[in-house]
Amino acid sequence: MPAEPPPVASPLPPPVEELLAAARVVVLPMRVKFRGILEREALLLKGPAGWGEFGPFPEYGDAEASRWLASAIEAGWQGFPEPIRTSIPVNATVPAVPAARVPEILARFGRVDAVKIKVAERGQSLDDDAARVAAVRAELPDAAIRVDANGGWRVPEAVEALTRLAGAGLEYAEQPVPDIDGLSEVRRQLRRTGVPVLIAADESVRKEDDPLKVARAGAADLIVVKVAPLGGVRRALSIVAEARLPAVVSSALDTSVGIRAGLALAAALPELPYACGLGTVSLLAGDVTSDPLVPDDGAIRLRDAVADEGLLERYAAPADRKEWWLSRLRRVYAELA
Repeated sequence: MPAEPPPVASPLPPPVEELLAAARVVVLPMRVKFRGILEREALLLKGPAGWGEFGPFPEYGDAEASRWLASAIEAGWQGFPEPIRTSIPVNATVPAVPAARVPEILARFGRVDAVKIKVAERGQSLDDDAARVAAVRAELPDAAIRVDANGGWRVPEAVEALTRLAGAGLEYAEQPVPDIDGLSEVRRQLRRTGVPVLIAADESVRKEDDPLKVARAGAADLIVVKVAPLGGVRRALSIVAEARLPAVVSSALDTSVGIRAGLALAAALPELPYACGLGTVSLLAGDVTSDPLVPDDGAIRLRDAVADEGLLERYAAPADRKEWWLSRLRRVYAELA
């Protein structure tokens, strides 16, 4: 069975004063509501190795957010592992929009071979989900389709929904229920009834104290790995190696600076069996670099993300939000230390 991954050696973090001096806080408008928000806030750090991003969502506690800070420090002060590939296949992401908006959303991604569709949105029904999935399938008859419930169903709801949605030819379902025991039960029931939908764990990897618990439990067919919530590229590589499950690299609605870290992970993994969820800059109406890391012909070319001073100024957070993030940085640094 997978064992807890060994600690990943990393240099001591720079002094907090150095981080505060390097910090730039931005507020980026979004093209469509995602995770219930229409603006994405993030704190960027410029270190000797490049730019890093600290962008845990506001509701995350300081202990959980400390892993995001470790990731940002790795990017800015340590740099990334050597890549073994320079082109990263990515999926389009369709938020929980009405089915009629699906063509508009897909058009922003260009040609893609895989699509992730948000389902189980609060206030919506299974009929809404089915219509959205059908609209994607109608637009892209040959694409791989995966759905992401963000733990929004209970076990009976998940089994019902995935049995129905399986007719569209699902590649896998991401975090259909919130807990590991529930994932195991959904997976067991789907196999018992012959529903050919794989189960992917996301929150059950990145939000657990032990990210390998889901692998030990046999609760998923694959894992979704996100660099920032796992504490950096090297830590994520260690977790994937110990889990011994196929991995999908995904993002957390990052700017191009954050996406660069996800690309570094995808570029360094020994195997990359699935298109990555790293195309989410296309959901933003602004970015911090003049060379955004967005898909081109279904993939993103590996390259650095250098923040542009003019864009940092354009999207600079108002004074109260800047102070909120700087105060959070001080607290989270103490957790990290």
